[in-house]
Amino acid sequence: MSGTTGWSGRYDVVVVGAGHGGAHAAAALRQHGFTGSIALVGDEPRLPYERPPLSKDYLSGDTPFERLLIHPESYWQERDVDVLTDRRVTTVDADAHRIGCDDGTALEYGHLVWATGGAPRTLSCPGHELDGVHTVRTVADSDRLRAELPAVTRAVVVGGGYIGLETAAVLRAAGKHVTVVEAQDRVLARVAGAPLSRFYEELHRSQGVDIRLGATVERLEGDSQVTGVRLADGELVPCDLMIVGIGIVPAVAALRAAGAVGSDGVEVDERCRTSLPDVFAIGDCAAHRNRYADDAVIRLESVQNAHDQATVVAQVLTGTGARYDAVPWFWSKQYDLRLQTVGLSAGHDATVVRGEPAMGRFSVVYLRQGRVVALDCVNAVKDYVQGKKLVARQMRVDPALLADATVPLKELAAVTPAPS
Repeated sequence: MSGTTGWSGRYDVVVVGAGHGGAHAAAALRQHGFTGSIALVGDEPRLPYERPPLSKDYLSGDTPFERLLIHPESYWQERDVDVLTDRRVTTVDADAHRIGCDDGTALEYGHLVWATGGAPRTLSCPGHELDGVHTVRTVADSDRLRAELPAVTRAVVVGGGYIGLETAAVLRAAGKHVTVVEAQDRVLARVAGAPLSRFYEELHRSQGVDIRLGATVERLEGDSQVTGVRLADGELVPCDLMIVGIGIVPAVAALRAAGAVGSDGVEVDERCRTSLPDVFAIGDCAAHRNRYADDAVIRLESVQNAHDQATVVAQVLTGTGARYDAVPWFWSKQYDLRLQTVGLSAGHDATVVRGEPAMGRFSVVYLRQGRVVALDCVNAVKDYVQGKKLVARQMRVDPALLADATVPLKELAAVTPAPS
């Protein structure tokens, strides 16, 4: 690991972004036989680590940081990967194949892999700069949050997506009074259907979380420290701490300034190539055409997507004809329930509930024009594993059979013909 200011040099491959996607890109290059020089550039003063636990087990204190490391330092040394930490890439010169960093570092590259993810969206209302207002994206974010928790009685979480609900669950388990403020009429509205949303709303309310739907923030109250959240309807919700979980802004400014095509992130083709020569993009910041989204151009914010796209880039750079076409999957842990999602439910026109939500073990199957496009599986691992084939082939299945939890999904996948 190196943090030397002002160092300059050339690498055959420079990977910018030391999250899961960037780390796996560097590792996969070696796994696929790449023998050239590799630099992995990250803007944090740490080795690459896993981020999903930051709003779950790490935030709760159940998992130490050492267990978050994707690989120990010796792994990178043994594979001759230079991990350059604590520097942010600010410029890209695509013609010269050169990047510049905020500490004066300049690196030339043969190929560039952009895996920077994004920065958390923040509030812009009055009071957003007050102390006690947090986002959860890095281990430093979680550390600051954990340090304040002992003195906290009331917390407000803005955003009813995965990050917001996961942190709400951790805070409730720590005995805090928690209010979730969600602008839409249900939680998880961007990623799931109404049956799953209503289940999680009931779950959190049963645990004592106060969920406010259709509510927006007018301003934050307090002198230097946040003391309350004023909603648009005039109500003041008191709090000692606030967490904002309203998505990310793709970190692509340097690429866009260099001429990369894209509006929400940067656009890539099926081999993860951007419009710039010898420049790839992967993970949260890469907008790609996805057949599981009805061929729409989308970004996928998931470890799986970053991992799979990193593998494609490694294969392309080692001479194979790899193309990205992975079935999307996600997961979330809230209280003692594990949600596993396969496929993309956006654009579905029908849902089938399979199992018993009241028992905390069920699946929601999403259909679009009669084809299975996604499943949300709550404590239903078999449905998740077996349902992947239905999604991958976008198979037509009788909804009555899908609803019968006594019929394993692998049997439906075996007897149902694939679409022509």
